[in-house]
Amino acid sequence: MKLRADIAKLYREIHSWVGVVAGLFLFIAFYAGAISMFEPALEIWLTPHVTLPPAVSLDRTPELMEKVFAAHPESRKAYTIVVSPDPDHPARMVWPLTASHHGHGSQSVVMAALDTQGSVITTQHRPSSVAQVIDVLHQQMGLPLPHEIAMIVMGFIVLGYAVALVSGTLVFLPALARAIFAVRLEGSVRRKWLDLHNLLGFCSLPFHIVMALTSVVFAFHDVIFTVQAEFLSHEQGEVHGGRRDERAMGSHQQTMHSASENRVLAPAEIVTILRREAPGFTPDTLEYSHRAGAPLMLRIAGHDPAHVMRGPNSGFTAMDPYTGRLLWRDYLPGYQSAGFGALTSFFALHFGSYGGAPIRWAYLVLGFAGAFLFYTGNRLWIAVRRRKEKATGIETETRGTLFLSRLTTGCCLGCMTGIAALLGGALLAPLTLGGSQAQFLYHGVFWAMLLVALAAPWGTKLALWLATCVHGALAVVVLYKGGQSDVTNWSVAAIALVLTLWLFSLTRQADMSHSATAR
Repeated sequence: MKLRADIAKLYREIHSWVGVVAGLFLFIAFYAGAISMFEPALEIWLTPHVTLPPAVSLDRTPELMEKVFAAHPESRKAYTIVVSPDPDHPARMVWPLTASHHGHGSQSVVMAALDTQGSVITTQHRPSSVAQVIDVLHQQMGLPLPHEIAMIVMGFIVLGYAVALVSGTLVFLPALARAIFAVRLEGSVRRKWLDLHNLLGFCSLPFHIVMALTSVVFAFHDVIFTVQAEFLSHEQGEVHGGRRDERAMGSHQQTMHSASENRVLAPAEIVTILRREAPGFTPDTLEYSHRAGAPLMLRIAGHDPAHVMRGPNSGFTAMDPYTGRLLWRDYLPGYQSAGFGALTSFFALHFGSYGGAPIRWAYLVLGFAGAFLFYTGNRLWIAVRRRKEKATGIETETRGTLFLSRLTTGCCLGCMTGIAALLGGALLAPLTLGGSQAQFLYHGVFWAMLLVALAAPWGTKLALWLATCVHGALAVVVLYKGGQSDVTNWSVAAIALVLTLWLFSLTRQADMSHSATAR
């Protein structure tokens, strides 16, 4: 394939400018997104474990529920039954400390169990919010804006990202055969960054196409749901369920019967019915909610390894808790309509919620590689600009080139160091680093690193040293404070150590470059 020179030049210009404008936002999105692939594991790892008596059997759960309702009447408004308790989720019954909410992100809850004498034992469980904060950084590309506004801005950045993907691929195609694996680490700086950028871009192109398409769905999902409702004639829920789901469930139940005419099915009966009605779907939690003037509503979250799921870790369905009838299957893995199944595939491809741990680790690597792709893209643009400036007789960097170089360093190091500080802070002070404090810590570190990088000629070198020290300190803190036999602990420590060594090598290169310039 041979492109005309003028067309290739046009595509190259489009790719360069769109990439430079969107690259720093996309670095944050991919770097934080790679880490958020293990959000549930990180949340468990960063949250102090609670101690409770062994969970009662599923058959004895009604006894636990009645005693909890008698001792804590407020729990009737919203409570959750855990189908299969484990050391990370030890309670059979939990309810929120504050008003119940559906949606992404954990909340503080009260856990209940029965002691050996049959008395109710409760304890509060406050999950670490750090993993969720990292995921929000990924969703909003680090933008400190209200979520709705940030998502719209993200959508337009992603559209630019898609344009950069198409134009970059078209420019690279003519040289595909001879240049795909040619990484020339010697020679000009421009050639080195170009080879690394091309190799990373081509090898991860399918992944980036998936991320671009699915991110557009996330950014503009309200419009998509509205259009889909017209064609499929279904009431739509929010991305992870929510008020619309509750209204749909309530309307179904109210038309079927009066709540007072039936008894609520026991959890064991619900699990049995679900096993019959939806073979292969394994329920994880039974989430009950009861609003004034409405019958009890039941939302079931679970998983099916044979099918893709709506959420990062779960699929959903709703059941009438009085009759056992499934009210809707729009989010139920393996039982969706063609339209909902197609939309769910977009979510699953983005979340990596298929294929188990190997896919999640692959997404982690591809996410880090994607972040480095955008970094190399900016570095390549800076190297080309410097070469053009020297060709015109300009011996020193122009303000624009110098500013973009320092901005790239500050943004990338600020994101990396901010996340490292979050993880280290959560380990050192797990009970004090709440959601707002975690946001403040990240943005404080991010803007401090950015200002350091922009401040003076030695700012880049200082920022690199600070990033190296923070990542090295994280590795030490993880090994000292984390669980020594925990897989998550060793994984975080290993990644922190690798990043420390890489940042140290960049710091040494910056030192040598500064010394050569001084001579």
